Amino acid sequence: MIFPSHLLHTLKSRQFLFARVNFSLLFHHYAPSKSKSKSNDDDRRSCSPDLLSHKDWLSQPQVIRIFQNLKDPNFTLSLFDQLTSRKDYRPNESLYSTLINKLALAKNFDGIETLMHRIKLERKCRLSDLFFRDVIKIYGHSAGRINRAIETLFDMPNYKCWPTTATFNCVLNLLVSTKQFEVVHEVYMGATELGVEIDACCLNIIIKGLCECGQLEAAYKVLDEFPVQKCTPNARTFSTIMHGLCEHGRVDESFGLLERMETEGVEMDAIVFNILISGLRKQGRGEEGVDLFDKMMVKGCNPNPGTYQEVLYCFLDSKRFCEAKSFVRRMIDKGINPSFESYKMIIEGFCGEGVVGDVEWALRLMVGHGFVPKMGMWKRIVNCVLSDKNGIVSGCGGVSIE
Repeated sequence: MIFPSHLLHTLKSRQFLFARVNFSLLFHHYAPSKSKSKSNDDDRRSCSPDLLSHKDWLSQPQVIRIFQNLKDPNFTLSLFDQLTSRKDYRPNESLYSTLINKLALAKNFDGIETLMHRIKLERKCRLSDLFFRDVIKIYGHSAGRINRAIETLFDMPNYKCWPTTATFNCVLNLLVSTKQFEVVHEVYMGATELGVEIDACCLNIIIKGLCECGQLEAAYKVLDEFPVQKCTPNARTFSTIMHGLCEHGRVDESFGLLERMETEGVEMDAIVFNILISGLRKQGRGEEGVDLFDKMMVKGCNPNPGTYQEVLYCFLDSKRFCEAKSFVRRMIDKGINPSFESYKMIIEGFCGEGVVGDVEWALRLMVGHGFVPKMGMWKRIVNCVLSDKNGIVSGCGGVSIE
């Protein structure tokens, strides 16, 4: 596997990798509360069945139902200890998954680690890649134990299970979402060790991480890496870099990527155009944003509600309120409701122009769509009405209000 060496740190040791993770994320620690009275102990025991005194043979579906119906998930491990002492103990993946979900519900993440260690020692059944992916998600999202998520990924071969690309990408995405950018590159280097085949999704995650930490030039180099890895970039690949460029005011470079998409035959989607239109608008180039919307329609790319909203902002930022009014009607005809901020800008714009009729039109629509004007907006509207000496109904071609 080839990857630009200047982007990656050498993976010196697995312990070094885990040490790089932000351990401040270990914010969940399960500590079972102590009973304050004997009666409370008796009540809690009544919530847990006694498997040792149950003499009938228990089938796997019966065992799983017992744990699923367990009222207090804090009894999961103690009940499991009883189960392992029985002669009919035959664990499978469904049982282990049920136990882990119960422990996660109790926020007993230490218990999950204990159970995973026991599973490794028992080796009573084969576990699927999906099982480990669920465990990784619990460590990463519910427990905040990012280091354990990484360790679980690299420990999978010890359970006689090799991770799929989807599970590998799950860990990469977890690291990017928690801003562990340096660790992302090091985990990526372990793909060969785990036998993982790099795909476009994996490279897209790397690009996302690089863009979020401002390394746009490095993101470009990863884009060039696609053919080396025998992968094909998609609209998500380009839109991620475009977003990073626009966030740093490099909108014109984004259009260079748009041309590259056309050259390479990559199908454009609404998100690509939304990013470009928004980038133009933020640079005060709203008219160019509207023109790009028209080109988008010509190219046969269907806009989504976000596209219409961005174009409406282009009209409003350019103070083209009459065109904004016509565009709002177009949006409503397509079942798309403008945002609260849009209505606020429209009303303030028409108030500034002193056209009471258009203010009333916008106010009726705003309230009809469930938005409630705030006090400051009401003051603007009242001042507009009181200062209307000419009785102008509409500044947009004399549109009547029903």
